[in-house]
Amino acid sequence: MKITTRLLCVAVFGSVMLTPAAHAASWQDQLSSAAGQLSQNNTAQQGGLSLSSLTGLLNGGNQALSADTMNNAAGVMSWCAKNKLSSLTSTENIKSQVMDKLGLSTKEQTQDTNYLQGLQGLLNTKNGEQLNLSNIGSTPLAEKVKSKACDIVLKQGVNFLS
Repeated sequence: MKITTRLLCVAVFGSVMLTPAAHAASWQDQLSSAAGQLSQNNTAQQGGLSLSSLTGLLNGGNQALSADTMNNAAGVMSWCAKNKLSSLTSTENIKSQVMDKLGLSTKEQTQDTNYLQGLQGLLNTKNGEQLNLSNIGSTPLAEKVKSKACDIVLKQGVNFLS
């Protein structure tokens, strides 16, 4: 009888000791799942760009935020001015001069795909990538990326006119 009692005590004690471990594993799984969902939500809110991607764009060379074509740069300049990310007066003036130099001043010529994409905030970079400035979020870091991109594209326009 003593052996049976001892075995029963060991069994009860063992199950009591294993239950918190099972709950801990369950909590760990739940926390891991929640962290994964939070990460996915943050990425989705920033237009698919992670915090490290935005930081990389900010810290990268001008190539990462330079327009591949001047047609795209002209469109992006319009987008930047419309979204008040650069001086409206100088941006519109430079954009108009760039468009005249490119021959984009007539209605038919403004149907250029690169120009139209730029008007939507789609920056076709010299790295061969496309950055959607409209969709990278509104965090302070995303705003810095937008502002830097507008500054770089505006400088491209000035250099193109020189």
